[in-house]
Amino acid sequence: MTDATMGTAEQRRDPNFTPPLAQAVPLGIQHILAMFVSNVTPAIIIAGAAGIGFGSDQGALGFPDMTYMIQMSMLFAGIATLFQTIGFGPVGARLPIVQGTSFAFVPIMIPAVAGLGTAGLAGLMTGIIVGGCFHFCLGFIVGKIRHALPPLVTGLIVLMIGLALIRVGIQYSAGGVPLMGKPEFGSLSMWFPALVVIVVTLAIKFFTRGFLAVAAVLIGILAGYVVALLMGQVSFGNVGRASFFELPMPFKWGFEFNIAIVIGMCFMAVISAIETVGDTSGITKGGAGREATDEELEGATFADGLGTAVAGVFGGLPNTSFSQNVGLIAMTGLMSRHVVTIGAIFLIVCGFIPKIGAVINTVPINVLGGGVVVMFGMVCASGVRMLADVNWNRRNMVIFAISLSIGLGLQLEPSALQHLGNTAQMLLTTGLLPAATIAIILNLVLPEEIDE
Repeated sequence: MTDATMGTAEQRRDPNFTPPLAQAVPLGIQHILAMFVSNVTPAIIIAGAAGIGFGSDQGALGFPDMTYMIQMSMLFAGIATLFQTIGFGPVGARLPIVQGTSFAFVPIMIPAVAGLGTAGLAGLMTGIIVGGCFHFCLGFIVGKIRHALPPLVTGLIVLMIGLALIRVGIQYSAGGVPLMGKPEFGSLSMWFPALVVIVVTLAIKFFTRGFLAVAAVLIGILAGYVVALLMGQVSFGNVGRASFFELPMPFKWGFEFNIAIVIGMCFMAVISAIETVGDTSGITKGGAGREATDEELEGATFADGLGTAVAGVFGGLPNTSFSQNVGLIAMTGLMSRHVVTIGAIFLIVCGFIPKIGAVINTVPINVLGGGVVVMFGMVCASGVRMLADVNWNRRNMVIFAISLSIGLGLQLEPSALQHLGNTAQMLLTTGLLPAATIAIILNLVLPEEIDE
C-alpha cells in the first residue's frame, strides 16, 4: 500500500506526514491487528498463573479480574503508544512506534503471582510501577549501557525468554494449566483446535502476502475458534454479564512492596530499554533509511518507562515497543506517526469497553495455546537469529554455555534452591535472571582474546 495517493517517497519517509484518512485508518488498524493477540496474551497468562483465569472459581462470575486485566492491556498499550507518537517534552520518540504488553516480563511475573489469586497482584503492580520509574530513568543513560549488551548477551536473553514460555504454550494447547489431572487435559479434543491454529497460521504466513501475512496468527486463532465453536468448546454466557463501559481504577489491588519483584522488574527494564532502542533504530532504518537520533532514542525510552509505570497504577502489565510493527513499517514504507496514532486511539476505545475483553475471554484456552506456541517459538527463533551475529570463539562459547546451563538448569529444577530465602528463589528459579546476569558479568570481565 505505497501507491502515489499516499504521497511522494520523501513524504512517506517523514514521520509528520499524514496520508489521506481513507488509507490512514485501515493502515492504523492493521498495526493494531499485527500486535493484538500478543498484547492481550500476557494478561491471560498472568491471570491463569494467579488462579483467576480459565478453570478458576471466577468462571461462574465471568472472569471479572481477568477481563479487567485484558481491558487494561488494551487501554494502556494505546496510551503508551500515544506517548511515543505524539509525545510531550522529552517523552516520546515522535515516531510510529507501537507499544504493547511485554512478553519479556512474563517469566518474572509468573512466580510473583503463582497460585495467590488477586492477593498476589498488589506486589506485582507495585513492582511494575517501580520498575517503570527505573525504566524511565534509563532514558538518561541508555546510550552508555548499550556496550554491555552485545548480540551474545541479548540473543541469549531473548532465547531464555522463549524457552521459559514454551511450556506455557504446550500446557495451554493441551487444555490449560488448571485442567491438569483431569481426563480432558491432553485429549485429542483439546489438541485438535490448537493444531488447526498452528497449521492455518503457517499456511497464511508462507502462502500469502501483505496484510494477510502480517495478521497470520490472528487469522489462525480465528480459524481455531471456529473449530472449537463447532466442537462445543465456546461459551458466550459471560459476555452478557460484562458492562459496556468501565473506567480504570487506580490501585485496584492495593499496594505492596516486594523486593524480589522490584529487583526482577528493574532488571528486565534494562532489557526492555535495549529492545526499544533496537526497535527505534529499526524503524528509522527500515522506514527512512537513516539512524535514529539520540533524542529519539532517549524519548522512546522515557515513553517506555512512563507507559509501564502508569499502567501499573491502574492494574496493567509492563509495556514495551513491539518488534512485529517494525517489520510492518519496512513493508509499507510509511513512517507516518499519525497512522499509528489512529491505531492507538482504536486500542484506547477498546480498553474502555469490558465487553470486548469478555468476548476475548470466549476464546478457549487450547485455541489460544496454538497461537502462543507459534509466538513463543518465534521468540526463541529471534534469539537464535541474534546469536547468529556472534563470533563463536572459545570465549563466547564459554560465556554462552555457562549462562545457558545454569539459567535453564535452575528453571527446570527449582528445588535445587529450596534452602534459599523466598526472595532469592523467586529471582533465581526464573532462569532468565541468573542466565542474563552471568552472561553480562562474564562478557565484561573476560578478556577478548583467549588462546584457542
